[in-house]
Amino acid sequence: MSDTLTNIKEQIASNPILIYMKGTPQLPQCGFSAQSVQALMACGEKFAYVNILEHPDIRAELPVYAEWPTFPQLWVNGELIGGNDIITDLYQQGELQKIIQEAAQGTAQA
Repeated sequence: MSDTLTNIKEQIASNPILIYMKGTPQLPQCGFSAQSVQALMACGEKFAYVNILEHPDIRAELPVYAEWPTFPQLWVNGELIGGNDIITDLYQQGELQKIIQEAAQGTAQA
């Protein structure tokens, strides 16, 4: 296993709510990342992020590991939730808030 893959797995395992995005929550570098992070911030819980523009190794390897080709990618409790379309849909349905709050409180069912 590559160091990059080990790093990705550690990031996902050690952060209950993690978004891989282009840019930062304060300064997103693409519209999809901006939309996703806005929905995530509206849930009102702390979350971790990785700016893939600063980590070309992660940008190259994560889509293969996740079997998900695009960014952003939202991971909650070690599971890929999805990209911008899924994040936005879940938010509009009120589901994202529940998922994020449960993860932040550590009450999500395994």
